[in-house]
Amino acid sequence: MARALYIHWPFCEKKCPYCDFNSHVRERVDTAAWEAALLKDMRAEAAEAGGETLTSIFFGGGTPSLMPPRLVESLLSEAQDLWGFDSDIEITLEANPSSVEAANFADLAAAGINRASLGVQSLDDETLRWLGRLHGSAEARDALQTAREQFERVSFDLIYALPGQSARQWRSQLEEALDFGTSHLSLYQLTIEPGTRFATDVRRGVFAPLDDDEAAELFALTQELTQAAGLPAYETSNHARPGEESRHNLTYWRYQDYAGIGPGAHGRRGGFATARHKKPENFLAAVEKRGHGIAEQRSLAIPEQASEALLMGLRLKEGLDIAALEARFGIARSELIVPEKVTQYTDLGLLWQDGPHLGVSAAGRPLLDGLLAEIVADALVKA
Repeated sequence: MARALYIHWPFCEKKCPYCDFNSHVRERVDTAAWEAALLKDMRAEAAEAGGETLTSIFFGGGTPSLMPPRLVESLLSEAQDLWGFDSDIEITLEANPSSVEAANFADLAAAGINRASLGVQSLDDETLRWLGRLHGSAEARDALQTAREQFERVSFDLIYALPGQSARQWRSQLEEALDFGTSHLSLYQLTIEPGTRFATDVRRGVFAPLDDDEAAELFALTQELTQAAGLPAYETSNHARPGEESRHNLTYWRYQDYAGIGPGAHGRRGGFATARHKKPENFLAAVEKRGHGIAEQRSLAIPEQASEALLMGLRLKEGLDIAALEARFGIARSELIVPEKVTQYTDLGLLWQDGPHLGVSAAGRPLLDGLLAEIVADALVKA
């Protein structure tokens, strides 16, 4: 069953204009009520998804670094009692690089966090203001230094391909980011998500997204600089020194089971998909009434599981083992992928094949979504 646990903390001090995550702003958060609810939800999930020791835990959000360290410690203690921890468990917490939150890093490390993922997003003050961030570039640099002193491993996020951003501007910022010497970077092109303020701004003509060709140029530059610095891409937007990849995210992309608790958290376990109530108040009410926060739990048909495994696995540089998927799901290779399309795109250098292994090449990565639509069998896409 599940060997990874995701814990969602839904609260933020401010909703960023590009964000479509399940995050909420509240004047007051009753920490005691949330501790009780999350512990109860965790126990209910462990009853269904127990049996193996955990190899990773990920606190996501929202802004988990706003959680009191004592609450983090309580949740980790309960998780260890329920599942047990692998001797080399990775325990990640997402954090904003504000001075207030950085002041808690030592206590969070003492609570058991051994990997921090900082939402820096930019090292430029003007860009940070445009992105709606509450921290400045100096705070971000200080927080990165503090994080490296307190946690065994540190990653941070940057957003690029911003309106009007030039290759020179992105090169300068990425080179500075690489100089920090962290073992992992998440580098995301700005995506205009439906329902966000940025989506409204684009619709009203306030700004226009960067041209696709210019964005592709920045993507290629990103691959070049990170590869040269020893942090090659292991997934479309994630870069790490070999051996420093996010174990938790690899669980998703390798389509292994994981449990998810907290508002809006999703999980995959034993062929079932779970989704918790998204609105914090609805989550609390559900836990109070039923002992868990699940809003939906459904059995995934085998073709749907196979489709998800393909779509996730092909995001990884390592690709996936088609023969292993055939055995796992009892579906023939020709019913998983479209052989003639795979041959066509392999000949064009957009895919690679090595025995039963199939992956997307460096040249194909900028075209990933289009390639997946072409090579995944229609029967799976419609599953």
